[in-house]
Amino acid sequence: MALLITDECINCDVCEPACPNDAISEGDDIYVIDPDLCTECIGHFDEPQCVVICPVDCIPHDPNHVETESDLMSKYKRITGQ
Repeated sequence: MALLITDECINCDVCEPACPNDAISEGDDIYVIDPDLCTECIGHFDEPQCVVICPVDCIPHDPNHVETESDLMSKYKRITGQ
């Protein structure tokens, strides 16, 4: 499943450059994750880099975008053209 950033986000800007798919951007109040681009770093890393680097632990799985590891790998291949 894709990830999401909760309202506990402190806008520290460490997650955006860590995302290999450019799925994270500045929203109106907090950073946001585009579920169409989020692969939880599958295909790039062993674990989601935004979750690893987030100092306030505000990036859980998005229950509205449930995806299997296979779904995420297919999305990775579509995004990267591999």
